[in-house]
Amino acid sequence: MTLYAIFDPKPGKPDLPAAVPETFSWLAAILPPVFLLRHGLWLELVAWMLKVVALVMLSRVIGDGAAFLLYVLAAIWLGLAAPGLRRHALQWRGWTLRGARIAPSADLAQLEALP
Repeated sequence: MTLYAIFDPKPGKPDLPAAVPETFSWLAAILPPVFLLRHGLWLELVAWMLKVVALVMLSRVIGDGAAFLLYVLAAIWLGLAAPGLRRHALQWRGWTLRGARIAPSADLAQLEALP
């Protein structure tokens, strides 16, 4: 069972409620740009790209191994922070937090959230 944060769309939109799981995101940790693009996190994508460029430039000073370790740590952090980033982005776009649901899957959490 997983805890899901349920968000209602803006008034007047026919979208289904969004269910954001409170779990580690493997997609965010393994393929950060894909995760960020998929969820429309544009500013976070720009920040991620700047971080990668900074690590490439810094690798000349600190070494390739240390730069790779810093990249892996940043990817793990993104995997842990992914639910919070998604929740913040939905609230920024005008979605309202309805509450939390415990369900075995996101689909069931959305079904429970329907009026």
